Parts: sequence; structure tokens; C-alpha cells
Amino acid sequence: MTMPARRVRPRTGRRSFDLRSTALFFVLLALLLCVLGFAVRTLAGTAERRPAWVVVLCLGGLAAVLAWGRRRHRLLGVRTARRAAAALEEGVHTALEEWEAPAVDIPAVADRYAAGPAAPSGYDRAYDYDALEADEFERAVAGLCERDGCTSVEVVGGAGDLGADVLAVAPDGRRVVIQCKRYGDGHRVGSQDLQRFGGTCYTVHEADVAVLVTTSDFTAPAAEYAEQCGIVCFGRPALRAWHDGTGPAPWMLVDATDGC
Repeated sequence: MTMPARRVRPRTGRRSFDLRSTALFFVLLALLLCVLGFAVRTLAGTAERRPAWVVVLCLGGLAAVLAWGRRRHRLLGVRTARRAAAALEEGVHTALEEWEAPAVDIPAVADRYAAGPAAPSGYDRAYDYDALEADEFERAVAGLCERDGCTSVEVVGGAGDLGADVLAVAPDGRRVVIQCKRYGDGHRVGSQDLQRFGGTCYTVHEADVAVLVTTSDFTAPAAEYAEQCGIVCFGRPALRAWHDGTGPAPWMLVDATDGC
């Protein structure tokens, strides 16, 4: 026997009207209004009879409000102070790390770039001489001289250097005088640069080996003049090979140098 299915009315989102709850709400609201009215009436009577009490109560309420505001500002101030202290501590740690980090010394950097199979694991064959300033480039060249066994290495470049930037004594005892030109690819060393250097490298600095090292290249007249005077022209490829250890040092290219 099949039982008839009981039909269930679907629920809607609207609540049914409850007379009891509504009546209770209005009763409570009336009681609250009565209490507030009584309190206002009492305060008004008290104010008429004893106005000093009203002033005291107002001052007490104002003091409570101010105390709450101060406490809130104090909490905000404490939070701000904590954040500032944390930021200051982080800044101090960062400054100490920067202070304790070893400064990059260009001669030392160039000196530790030992070439060949014995090169350290951190050896950088992409050392960018173009990124150096002129005085940094001079110190880097001096570092290469020290690395390859030169003694009495001095960086003398600057005002009044008379064409010499680096002075050194080669491992075989010859006096090496080097002028450094940190030029870009579009600025080649010209004959005037060679002539100025050739006029002092032998007569003033008493060079046995005169070298002009550049990050660029040489013009044809400059290379011709250097060949006539016995000056070693060391351009970008030669400098890179010297740095990598795949090419000779500049003083190894000549057995003896005759001045102009």
C-alpha cells in the first residue's frame, strides 16, 4: 500500500510576525524612557538645589574622558616608539654590516686575480675596467704589475705627473714606466698622447720599458710613432690577455728599449 507523500511548504527567508516579542520590546522601551526621564528630572532638581554638585559631576566626566584619551594616545605613542626602535635597530645592524664589510681595494683585487690553472674559484674573468674611474684604473694596472712580480710599484698619476701614472721595477730589474688611458671604444689613443708620453718617459723618468695601457685602441699614426720610439702599445685585447693570464705582461714584449 502506497502512503501519500506529505507536502512540505518551502521555507522563505522572511520571519513571521510575533506579537508577544513586539509587545515585550515596546514595554522595555517604555521602561527605559521612564528611567531616563526620571534621571533627567532628578538631575535638573539637583542642579537647581545644589549646582556645585553638577559642576563636580561634569568635571569628573570631563576628567574621565581626558584620561581615556590620554591613555589611548599613550598606547599609540608606545606602539609608534616600538616601531621606531625596531626600525632604528634594523638600521644599526645594516650599518654595522656595511662597516664590517671589507673595502674593495683595487690593487688588492687585481693582485688576487692570479691567472692560469691555479686561479682561485672566485676568479673573475669579466673584470670590467671600463667601469673604473681614471685613478682606479691606474691602481688596477699597478695591481697587475705587483701580481706578476714587479717590485717598487708606485702610482704617481695626477697633476704634474709628466706622463707617468705607474712606476715599477720588472722582475728582471728593468725600470717600467706606464701611462694609463681609460678611454671608451669610440675614443682611440692618438699620436699627440704618444708624443707627450714619449717626450718624458725616457728623458725624465729614465724608463727601460715605456708602456701606454688603454681600455681602447690606438690610431695608425700613434702606433707608428710608438714603434719608432720603442713604446709598448697595450690596447684592450692585450690588457684583457694580461689580466686573464693568457698573454704576456708588457715588459715581456721587449728585450731592450731605445729611447726617442
